[in-house]
Amino acid sequence: MSKKDVFGDDVSSNNKSQDFASMFEDSLGGVGKKMSVGFAYTAEVLSISKEEAFVSTPSHQDAMILRNDLLDENKELKYKVGDKLDVVVVANRGGEIRVSRAGMKKSNPDMDSLEDAHDMELPVEGRVLEVCNGGFRVSIHNKTAFCPLSQMDYKVTDQQAYINKKFDFLITQFDPKGRNLVVSRRKLLDLQKAENEGQFLLNTKPGDILNGTVKRFEKFGAFIELGGGVEGLCHISEIGWSRIQDPSEVLSLNQTVQVKVLKVEDVDGRVKISLSVKQAGGEGDPWNMVPEKFKVGSVHTGIVEKKEQYGLFVQIAPGITGLLPRAKWRDSTEAAAFENKKKGDTFPVQIDEVLFELKRISLGIPGLQEDHSWRDHSSATSQKGAPGGFTTNKFGNLASLMQKNGNKK
Repeated sequence: MSKKDVFGDDVSSNNKSQDFASMFEDSLGGVGKKMSVGFAYTAEVLSISKEEAFVSTPSHQDAMILRNDLLDENKELKYKVGDKLDVVVVANRGGEIRVSRAGMKKSNPDMDSLEDAHDMELPVEGRVLEVCNGGFRVSIHNKTAFCPLSQMDYKVTDQQAYINKKFDFLITQFDPKGRNLVVSRRKLLDLQKAENEGQFLLNTKPGDILNGTVKRFEKFGAFIELGGGVEGLCHISEIGWSRIQDPSEVLSLNQTVQVKVLKVEDVDGRVKISLSVKQAGGEGDPWNMVPEKFKVGSVHTGIVEKKEQYGLFVQIAPGITGLLPRAKWRDSTEAAAFENKKKGDTFPVQIDEVLFELKRISLGIPGLQEDHSWRDHSSATSQKGAPGGFTTNKFGNLASLMQKNGNKK
């Protein structure tokens, strides 16, 4: 009868399973071990080409070795297909294993490692030494390399900020004598960004709310980094509910903001991401409260937002702006006071008309009786279908003017 353990399992069966696992692992000669840098083993030469050769590994994958590693002191090929040699893993990146002959003496190990990094496009760490003409001098494996200004970052504003800092670089130009080494950090950033954008496309959909950092401004909007170098554009019309002339009026550089993803698309291999700051807050369009809060005839305190020849644009609530036409104060006793008003001035205004569908509000001056005699002569020039009596008259087609101003955003 077989022995049972405290759980009632067959002990002899467990021992057999463990022995089989151990025997299987031993028979593979270390296949279970990760092919990490420094791992040494005996390999068989599988093929030899002009510049490189392939050898076996304890795993299912072959490894690459430079043809120079198979030469003797007279630069003659020392090995042939089927021969075995001792090797050590020097690199394992991106599914590619690179080995070198074990115990091989190298005249300049630093240059050999740089040559390997150049051939296999592997990143190497370097320390920025100083600013020079056209870029930076960088110390890499005891050698001095040159990094062009355009290859240090996407945008360099302060060159001194990089001095004495360590970064990963790709070697773009290699000289066996150690001269004219050229490196690029930008190419490495591009590779990382492309990988991150691919993950972003897989994991993100329109409607998602994300955190981002404001990185730079343009007249048409703000570019916001979402992590890993992935950037999206928040158009100026999506920054806030109020009219603004420049993104910097609302946002500041390096500010952390919450954004809503409006659109994610791949255009000619480039990921384009459209974002909205104003829609990420959850409060919704402030115009939804206009019918209830801003009824015709009600009086509110307004702030001058912009002055035009035809009138004043006055904000009566965040995201809600109305037009006070010049014609409504031109003939009043307070005309001079209104002519001198500037951006930021506050004064009471009256809601004269609301065009909700067009998001337009016509304002007036509280207590000022308006002369409507012009209406008797406007039938010939009135615009058919224009709501609220917005006609071509001395008020000057206010709806058209307001529409024109809205298009300037």
